[in-house]
Amino acid sequence: MTTLLKDSVAKAMDYDQYNALMTQLVAENRSTGEQSEEKTKYTKLNYTRSKRLDKTGVIDEDAAEFFKNIKHPQTWLVISEPWCGDAAQSLPLLNKTAQLSPNISLKIVLRDENLELMDSFLTNGTRSIPKLIVLDENYNVLTTWGPRSKEATKIVNDYKEAHGTLDETFREKIQLWYNKNKGKAIVNDLVESIKSLELV
Repeated sequence: MTTLLKDSVAKAMDYDQYNALMTQLVAENRSTGEQSEEKTKYTKLNYTRSKRLDKTGVIDEDAAEFFKNIKHPQTWLVISEPWCGDAAQSLPLLNKTAQLSPNISLKIVLRDENLELMDSFLTNGTRSIPKLIVLDENYNVLTTWGPRSKEATKIVNDYKEAHGTLDETFREKIQLWYNKNKGKAIVNDLVESIKSLELV
């Protein structure tokens, strides 16, 4: 596992490189992996959403202070894809958070090019993304997070229970929630997760 994680970090992109990839995909009217109209459409939508969150995403004062005080170097390795809606909501906040501390290095790999890594970090047996893997200097896994905040996961589970499936109405509902929340639930989860490590 250590070798897999080390190799994954070595070939990973930083946030600027990931954004450059999204920009290129939108310009070329395509997506990553197997091409489809739906994935291309969502890549364009997610590009717009992530750009908006780069500007409007919120990290409150207490959370910012917490991350600024992290003393132990960490690599935040994220498994993602440009067509993934939840990734578009999360990555801008992960980036904003990582920028607060010189001890956090954010790295991103594409899921479908890294299935061995993905299959080591499944969520309920599925390849759900984004998936954040927090590593120490020796590539030990400290904690993981994803694919959604606890609040968003509850919205998903409640809707599934009531309607049996996640349809277009749900996608509109969750998007409205994301727009209103502005990433606060994600940041709260991150604080809770990292604080539990007692490494700050």
